Order: sequence, then C-alpha cells, then structure tokens
Amino acid sequence: MVTREKSEKGTLKLKIEISGANWEEAIEKSYEKNKGKYNIQGFRKGKAPRKVIEKNYGDTVFYDDAFDDVVSAEYAEFLKNNQEFEPADYPKVNIDSMTADGLKVTLTVDLMPEVELGPIALNVKKNKPSVTEQEIEVEVKRFVEGQARFVEKDEPAENGDFVTIDFTGAVDGVKFEGGSAEDYRLELGSHTFIEGFEDQIVGMKVGDNKVVKVTFPEKYPAENLAGKPADFDVKVKKVEKKEVPELNDKLVSFATEFATVEDYKNDVKAKMLKTKEAQIEREFENSLIEQLVSKAKLDLPKSMVDHEKSHLIEDFKNRLAYQQIKLEDYLSYIGKTMEEFDAEQQKEAERTLKTRLVLQKVVKDNGITIDHEEIHAKIHELADARGQSCEEVEKTLSDYEFSYIQNDILMNKLIAFLKSKNA
Repeated sequence: MVTREKSEKGTLKLKIEISGANWEEAIEKSYEKNKGKYNIQGFRKGKAPRKVIEKNYGDTVFYDDAFDDVVSAEYAEFLKNNQEFEPADYPKVNIDSMTADGLKVTLTVDLMPEVELGPIALNVKKNKPSVTEQEIEVEVKRFVEGQARFVEKDEPAENGDFVTIDFTGAVDGVKFEGGSAEDYRLELGSHTFIEGFEDQIVGMKVGDNKVVKVTFPEKYPAENLAGKPADFDVKVKKVEKKEVPELNDKLVSFATEFATVEDYKNDVKAKMLKTKEAQIEREFENSLIEQLVSKAKLDLPKSMVDHEKSHLIEDFKNRLAYQQIKLEDYLSYIGKTMEEFDAEQQKEAERTLKTRLVLQKVVKDNGITIDHEEIHAKIHELADARGQSCEEVEKTLSDYEFSYIQNDILMNKLIAFLKSKNA
C-alpha cells in the first residue's frame, strides 16, 4: 500500500507499507532467484532449503533483494497511476521498519520543477559575415607553406629547419616513461618540446651527438617530472631546410583547380564567407536560446543539479583519462583549485538543466512534434550518405542513433519556431 504524505513544494513523500504476507512472498521470490549463489555443506549448489541458508548466512540474507523488488514495484505502480508527478531524481529511501512481519518505508523524491516561460517575442540581431584581405592572405600563406619542399642539408641546423633525431631522457640518471623516441621529426623554433630543448639543437649537424639539459616546468602534468632537471641524449640523423615556393599562376594551376592567383583568392574568399555564415548562424541560434532561457523562471532541485554535475565531472575525468592525465594533475597544470573547478561544473550543470527544461516546455506548450515522414526523410539522407538503402540503415541503427535522429529533427523545428518569433 502506498500513501502520499504532505510534503514541501516540489517534493513528493510516499509511505509504503508491505503486509507480512506480501513481504514473505517477496522474500521467497528472492530465495528462488538467489539460492544458486550459496554453497552449503551437504547440499548441491542451489538445492539448499531457504531455512538452511538463513541459518548459515543470517535471517535477513534475502531481505535486500526482496526489498529492492517490492519497493521498486510499488513506486513504479504509483507513478504509473499518478502521472502528474514526474521525479527529477532517484528517491531517498528511509526504512521505518523491516521485520518478518512486514515492511514500512518512506520515499522522498524531488519533482521536476515547474517552468514559467517569459514572452517568446525575441529580439536577437544577426551579424553579417565579412572577410578581410588580411584573413585571405593568412589562408593563402598557409596554402603556399603547404607546397614547400624539404631539402636535406649538411650545414648546421637553424631555426625553421626540420631535424630528425633519436633521443633518450633521464632524471637523476634514471630513464622515464615517454622520454625516449627514434626518428622523431622536429621543427626547430616550433616550441614543441620543453623550453630550451630546441635552442640547444640549433647548430648541430647530421651525425652529431649532444646531451641537452632542460628543466621541466613546475606545473608539468606528470608530477614525477614537474620542476625537475633532465638530461636528453640527442643524436641528429637528418637536417632539412624548408623551401617555400613563390605564389604565382604556375604554382596555383599546378596545385589547385584554378588557373590564376586571382581566381584562387576569390575561391578562398567565397569559402571563408560560407564558413563564417555557418558560424554566425550557429551563434544566432544559440543567442535565441539564451535569450529565451534568460526570460524563464524555475527552481532547480539540488538533487537534480548534483546528479548533472556528477555526470559532467565524470565525463571530463574520462576524457582526461583517455589522454592518461589525472584530474588533479590537470588542475595543477592550469593553476585551478578543485573548489574552483567544482564551482564551474555547478554553474554549467545549472545552465544545462535550465536550458533543457525550458526548451522542453516550449516544445510541449507549442505542440512541436515530429512524424514518421520526417524521420524517414532523415534516414533517407543518411542512407544516401552511406550508399545504403533505407532498410539497411534502419536495421543497423542503434537505439542511441535513432534517438539522436529524432532529437535532431525536433531541435531543428524548435529553432525554426524561435526564429519565427524573432523581431
């Protein structure tokens, strides 16, 4: 039996009472489900009577599993029959009593906050894209640099040259992980390595060996190396001079589809304009959403924010772990405390949740929906891109991919709706 108790605004409090008979039935089901986990001398695994297992492992050995099953079922049934209540997080559980005679539990759960939208009359200005001559020249210079030749030379290496080296690093005479490499190609003056390393390679020639002495930065990500002096035994195997060609019609016609420098530059400008248009459009759409959210009112439950913040932090840790970096080392390197990082994630969690809830409210209030034809059209686009039939794509789509397609369509319709409301 489930009874709703009086609670604070935004909170649902439920009293769940399970009679002795129903509690006994739940325990028996737990026994049948879990009896194979217990080894009892004199019985084959899974064949020991319940009383024997309880005698060996305690009278409450099956309580936890029975508790989860029966309370979850009662809670789910209540929500099914009272759909006006939408939980924002998992309920907090307090066991009032749990004996062989029955079970009494109090569940307290934060509810999804009510969203009060402001006027959807938006006023966001969209910038016009433009490309300067300087921007074009930077892109053209990058193109010309990409056509450079690398010519081996016997003279001493200079800044701007590329050297191929073998090196082995050691701290206090002991080699360290990641401190050695063979045939490593390095551009001198690129500041790719620890400060001072490349400067000491300048002047070396093919076949030269040298011990390069450097000191790791105090805030180096690897704690075992931070602030420590290191010796690198370096051998130069190749020195290459970079020869950048002259920009002219001949180079353009050889390396591109265009015949002249002017035609090439016009194409660069057109492509840059297109890129900027797309960027401005994204910024415009984000501004529409930000203005909409700024007008809305809602109180986010602490549990909801905490849950979202935990998710954000865990995701960030996983991305760092992929690069074999610990969160603590990363924060030390960028000069940020754990408290500052936590406060940032708290703010981001609140922003993310508020945006999500406001957009959901707009979608619901304005009847923005998607239909089968729209989903099929999107799948058709995907099929064309993959060179497959729609049937083949639908068979291989995961639940996550299908959900992504639905959300993408819905978001595009929502953005179109907001644009129609912008003055």
